[in-house]
Amino acid sequence: MTDETTLSSSPAPAAEHEPVASRRDFVAAAVTVAAAAGAVAAPAQAQTSPVRRANPPGMATPATYSQVVEVNGPHRVVYLAGQTAQNADGKPTPSDIRGQATQIMENIKTALASVGGGFEHVVKLNTYMVNIDRDGPGYREVRASYFKDKSALPASTLLQISRLASPDYLLEVEVQAILPPRA
Repeated sequence: MTDETTLSSSPAPAAEHEPVASRRDFVAAAVTVAAAAGAVAAPAQAQTSPVRRANPPGMATPATYSQVVEVNGPHRVVYLAGQTAQNADGKPTPSDIRGQATQIMENIKTALASVGGGFEHVVKLNTYMVNIDRDGPGYREVRASYFKDKSALPASTLLQISRLASPDYLLEVEVQAILPPRA
């Protein structure tokens, strides 16, 4: 006994007890079989996420965000949460712009060091300030002291806003950095 199947543009009516298989059903079945065969043939490998989130020692540990987000690939992209003038205990520090800017830059230095980086890896700064006219010059002076290589300064945006998370904060700085891949 032989079983012949012919394809035609209009399928012949099927008997009541025989299901009609569509081309989509056939492709889906083939894909399922191929996937199952591949799963059996290849051992399962644990995949690690290219994203790592951290709250490094020496910095406050916020409940609602990560201080550092690192993306590992052909290079590592590191995003730092907006840094304010709070110490590792989460307490606000000096009330003047130079003191707050210094605390912020020290927080940034700590965060970058936690992923093997430094200020030379920073490619973008976003700075939010409540009074640019009064505090801009002091902030720029402190910021310049942390970026020693004047031929490799990061892109930077400075915006004046009406308020930050605490009325004690005069500025907040976000950072993006690019580092070589981890070995």
